[in-house]
Amino acid sequence: MFRAIGNSMTPGDSRSRSGARTALSLLLGINLFNYIDRFVLAAVEPNIRAAFFAPGDPNAMAMTGLLAPAFLFTYMLSAPILGFLSDRFSRWIIIGICVILWSFATAASGFAVTFVALFLTRIFVGIGEGGYGPAAPTILADYFAVQKRGRIMAIFCGAIPVGSAFGYVLGGLINAQFGWRWAFYLVAIPGIILGLLCFFQTDPRARSGVRDERKRATRQDYVALLRNRSFVFNCLAQTAMTFALGGLAFWMSAYLLFRNQSPAHGTSIFGGITVVAGLLSTLLGGFVADRLQKRFSGSYFLVSGLGMILAFPLLVAMLYTPFPMAWVFLFGAVFFVFLNTGPSNAALANVTDARVRATAFALNILIIHFFGDAFSPPLLGFIAGRSNMNMAFLVIGGAMLVSGIIWLFGMKFLSADTLETENQPVL
Repeated sequence: MFRAIGNSMTPGDSRSRSGARTALSLLLGINLFNYIDRFVLAAVEPNIRAAFFAPGDPNAMAMTGLLAPAFLFTYMLSAPILGFLSDRFSRWIIIGICVILWSFATAASGFAVTFVALFLTRIFVGIGEGGYGPAAPTILADYFAVQKRGRIMAIFCGAIPVGSAFGYVLGGLINAQFGWRWAFYLVAIPGIILGLLCFFQTDPRARSGVRDERKRATRQDYVALLRNRSFVFNCLAQTAMTFALGGLAFWMSAYLLFRNQSPAHGTSIFGGITVVAGLLSTLLGGFVADRLQKRFSGSYFLVSGLGMILAFPLLVAMLYTPFPMAWVFLFGAVFFVFLNTGPSNAALANVTDARVRATAFALNILIIHFFGDAFSPPLLGFIAGRSNMNMAFLVIGGAMLVSGIIWLFGMKFLSADTLETENQPVL
């Protein structure tokens, strides 16, 4: 008898374990504020730039663009360490500590009186999120069977567009009423509360008695990740996607100014587009990919790849279309960009041995951010500062196209790699 290690279900078992819905609800709430915290910064970037740099400074946008990699570098570097610990200790404890840490660091961003101080607070936000990123989806993979993971990851990742949009909208509204510093103060409070709730949860591995099995992961198990073709293709595609999405999100406020749109009005519209298009697409992508699995063994990569390829021409059309019609094309681009979110993360869980799954997610975080959105904001800021925002957004569109092509190339490996992982014998 074979089953996935660390999961009480056989490969054909579609049932979910006790406590799964509670875990999903709490992790969904944390993920929501995770992205609110991130994108509040993007919403108030023009105000931060005005507060710390002289008007007309040609390097100002490149410097504020560094606030994104300040968070991302520590996020991606701390993730492998904390992911490794998550494979050995209670994931809920690690998540709770890390959520509280990033929430306090977010509040501290509002107290920064120099650009250097603000830069340092974003570093600590990254460390906090480095523990949450690998552990949360791994808990869900332990709770839910393979047949449901596309949908479950889609629901979990639905917090990405909603939280991102709320970050934009709340950041813009709070900034308009109280100033940019209060935007950081107010969004930190719910995160602290959610972090405390994690200490009252039980690790699913403790319930199933498999923690000892997880300790037997060897060096070869970790090396095998880099030989896993589906894992590699997924990481490469997500890297290009993350480059595009990170740049799009960080510079959208500045782009709207470039297109002579009111910052407050334009940010609210973009936030609404992200909520509606992003949420619908994220949920639809997960459900469609699960349904297509019986007909197309590489459906997770098929849905992901087609979404990114379709997003490319819509983004380019948006750049050269007058407003308000440009909003229609932006809606379509955002919709197709988010189509991959559930399927690509479900595929990541499905092709990695459960003993090292948190480490696999951590390695994925390291790769996609190091080569993706860790440097896309300053690079795009550099391009925009010396050319224009349309040129920077054309680079974003190119990254979308590359991402889709890579996912389609990886389709032929996904079925075999998933089956091999699910048939791993219990040691």
